[in-house]
Amino acid sequence: MQSKTEALPITSKSLGLRIHSGKSKVLRSGEKFEEAIILGTEALEEVVSFTYLGRIIDLKGGTDADIKPRIRKVRSTYTQLQRIWKAGNISQKIKIKPCDSNVKSVFLYGCETWKATPGAIKKVQTFILNRYMRGILRIKWHDRVRNEEVWRRTEQKPVEEEIRWCWIGHTQRKPHNNVTRQALQWNPQGNRGRGRVRETWKRCVEREMTMMGKGWSQLGKLAQDRSGWHLLVRGLYPAKREGQGR
Repeated sequence: MQSKTEALPITSKSLGLRIHSGKSKVLRSGEKFEEAIILGTEALEEVVSFTYLGRIIDLKGGTDADIKPRIRKVRSTYTQLQRIWKAGNISQKIKIKPCDSNVKSVFLYGCETWKATPGAIKKVQTFILNRYMRGILRIKWHDRVRNEEVWRRTEQKPVEEEIRWCWIGHTQRKPHNNVTRQALQWNPQGNRGRGRVRETWKRCVEREMTMMGKGWSQLGKLAQDRSGWHLLVRGLYPAKREGQGR
């Protein structure tokens, strides 16, 4: 780590950049030695968490720590748009658009780096559906409307699927020799154990790719256009949800 830190100012200087030691921090993960990391002549401050481009990173990955302040920010944004949500002369379909662009986008910014644990997914999904989408549709708790029906009415997809495809697009924009991108198409060899075939992340993605009629090479080209990629992902699930709601 020390050798990489020493090489960083040299590389940065060749690009016309200067590393500020006061703004540089060190976060150790799994490190057993206690020697300080030196940049120039100063020891860098060690922290247990830091914020980078609005994203909180800590020793546990930062997903749980990142979701809590996101909820506060989204609650503030949602409150500022109360006049739109309560307006009787605006259709529900139109109300969903500012909710997607101003509220949901703030919540899910950088979500492709989140650790998609069941607890985190449930927290995000519950917050978006129960607090906002149901409020816009004026659905009360005693109406007993299933989540799938809310998704169908608002043309939303489950948050887990949206995070998954945001991450795939993010990964497909990496260089071809990137290990993470190569791992997407990695096919482990060997014989599987007896019993029912388990549902895996890769099988789920490949099934959704079949629905789109796309292959990995086509997805790699489409992912380079961020706007086109978001349109592709947005159109992946409406037909499936409509079929479930019938």
